[in-house]
Amino acid sequence: MIAHYWSGQPAAPDRHAEARICWSDEALHVRFIGVQREPLIVSYNPQTHKKTLGLWDRDVCEIFLAPDPANPSHYFEFEAAPTGEWIDLGINVKPSGRETDWDFVSGFKSAAKLEQEQLLIGMRIPWSEAIPKPQPGDSWGVNLFRCVGPEAPERYLAWQPTRTDEPNFHVPDVFGTLRFE
Repeated sequence: MIAHYWSGQPAAPDRHAEARICWSDEALHVRFIGVQREPLIVSYNPQTHKKTLGLWDRDVCEIFLAPDPANPSHYFEFEAAPTGEWIDLGINVKPSGRETDWDFVSGFKSAAKLEQEQLLIGMRIPWSEAIPKPQPGDSWGVNLFRCVGPEAPERYLAWQPTRTDEPNFHVPDVFGTLRFE
């Protein structure tokens, strides 16, 4: 359950989201389910055929995956919006700052649906050289996020709060564990 702001403070229940994760021989599958009672912050001209830079400034659901337990500062970011827009990025956090691979191509697919006050966002992240198919018993670093509504900083929710002074999701030290069974 994504039930806290990035700061660690509890979020109002109507901002919570649930994430369900499963895996197959082909891919990692993620489904976000959230309450949506406030106006969406989305593009009125969505571009779903290519990455949408700046997507994080709108309503999105996100998963960060660190498949190499020996190098948790190298991870991948996947975002999807209620409009079907998406972005996939390779991230490397170093003492000198964060490096982003804007050209990373994962083959990631997303879908979204808003039914009354329920937002559903699905993601399919295929296994690849960068994100290899795990073996039963493997553990990866992971964090899940939801950005919802117009008001900062209350729009930034995290499964594992980063507890930074300003909203920041790029804190691999606080990632939780995704164990493949």
